[in-house]
Amino acid sequence: MKVRTLKKDKVNVITLGCSKNLVDSEVLMGQLRANDMDVAHESDKDDSNIIIINTCGFIDNAKQESIDTILRYAEEKEAGQIDKLYVTGCLSQRYKDSLEAEIPQVDAYFGTLEMPQLLKKLEADYKHELIGERLITTPSHFAYFKIAEGCNRPCSFCAIPLMRGKHVDRSIESLVGEAKRLAKMGTKELILIAQDLTYYGLQHYGERKLADLLRNLSDVEGIEWIRMQYAYPSQFPMEVFDVMNERDNICKYLDMPLQHISDNMLKTMRRGISKRRTIELVDSIRQRVPDIALRTTLIAGHPGETDKDFRELYDWVEETRFDRLGIFTYSHEESTHSYSLEDNVPEEVKQERADAIMELQQGISVELNEEKVGKTYKVLFDRKESGYFVGRTQFDSPEVDNEVLVPATDAYVRVGDFANVKITDSSDFDLYGEIVS
Repeated sequence: MKVRTLKKDKVNVITLGCSKNLVDSEVLMGQLRANDMDVAHESDKDDSNIIIINTCGFIDNAKQESIDTILRYAEEKEAGQIDKLYVTGCLSQRYKDSLEAEIPQVDAYFGTLEMPQLLKKLEADYKHELIGERLITTPSHFAYFKIAEGCNRPCSFCAIPLMRGKHVDRSIESLVGEAKRLAKMGTKELILIAQDLTYYGLQHYGERKLADLLRNLSDVEGIEWIRMQYAYPSQFPMEVFDVMNERDNICKYLDMPLQHISDNMLKTMRRGISKRRTIELVDSIRQRVPDIALRTTLIAGHPGETDKDFRELYDWVEETRFDRLGIFTYSHEESTHSYSLEDNVPEEVKQERADAIMELQQGISVELNEEKVGKTYKVLFDRKESGYFVGRTQFDSPEVDNEVLVPATDAYVRVGDFANVKITDSSDFDLYGEIVS
C-alpha cells in the first residue's frame, strides 16, 4: 500500500510600499523561520502554497498596486495554484472591512500591529525572545533599521497615523543589541528609519534621544556607516549634528521631507514650521556640517496651492540647491484633515508642477555631480550589473540617490566591499570612476 506524503508548507512574503514595511516583513519571516517554516521573500518560483501580502495604503498609486497584487493572487487561489492567501499591512489596517467584502478569496486580513494573530493563523508561535531579530532581504552589507513605530504629527495630508498609530519608541538597549546581531551577520551600514526620527525618545524617555542613540550605535564594532532617513523639521534636535561631526561612521546625510515652503501651504498642511524657520534650519544645518548631503521630499497640488505658492516653492528649490529631491502629486486621502478641503488643483496642473520641479532639480543634480569629478570618495559596492560594480558614497541612500559605477574589468572588489574611488565623469544621477589605492 502506498503511503501519501504531505508536502511541507512554503510561505512566500510579498512586500509593497516603503522600507518600514520591508522591515516588518523581515521580522515576520524571522518568526516563521524560528517556527521551522519554509519561507521566501518575493520568490519567482511557483513552489509556495501560502502567500502573505504586506500592503501599502499611503497614496492612491500605492493603494492601487496593493489591490492589484491581492487580486492577482486571489485569482491564483481560485485556480487552485495556492492554498492560502493572507493580507497584512497598511491597506489592510485602513480598509479591512471593505476589503473583506470586495475580495473574499483572501483567507484573512490583518492590521499593522497584528503579527501575533497572523502567526497564530499559520499555527506558529509568536516568540517574544526574537523581538528585534529578522531575516534580512536587502544585500547583507546594509539593513534598514526601524527605531520607532507610528507618528504623533498632525500633518493634514497624511494618513500614516491612521494606519500606524501613535509614536512608540524602542529602547536604546534593544536597538544596540539588534545592531550587534546585524554586524555579526555582515551588516556594515544601518539606515535609520521611522515615521519621524527626530521624535525618538519622547515616548520612552520623556525627551529627545536621537543623538544619544547615534552615539551608542556608532560604538558597535563592524558598523561603518549609519544613515538617517525621514527626519521631521519642526523642533529638530540640533545636537545630532555635533554627533555627526564627532563620529566618522555617521554619514553626512539627512533625509528631511519639507513638503513646501510658502507660509500659506505650510499652515494648511499643519507642518508646525514657517518659511523663515525652514530656511534658517537648512542654513544652520549647512553651517554645522558644510559637506552634508540634504535630501527632501515635496508635495505639488495640495488643496489651496496657488500659482503664487508654487512659484515660491520653485524659486526656493532653485535657490536652496538640495543634493537630492523627490516630489509627489497630492493624493486626496479619506479621513485626513485635508480631505475636508476641496481638491481644487486639477490633476494635470499637479503633474505639470511636479514635472517642473523635477526638471529644475535634474539641472541642479547635473551641476552638483560635475563638481565631484576629480575628487575621491569612499564607496560601498551594492551589486555587479552590466559590466560595472555599482556602489554609493556616504552621501547616497540605496535605491533613491546617486550611484557610482566602476568598470568591473578594472575593479578588484566584491559586492559589500568599500573602496576609494576617483570620480572621472558624471551625469544627472550617476557618477563614474576608477578605484585608487
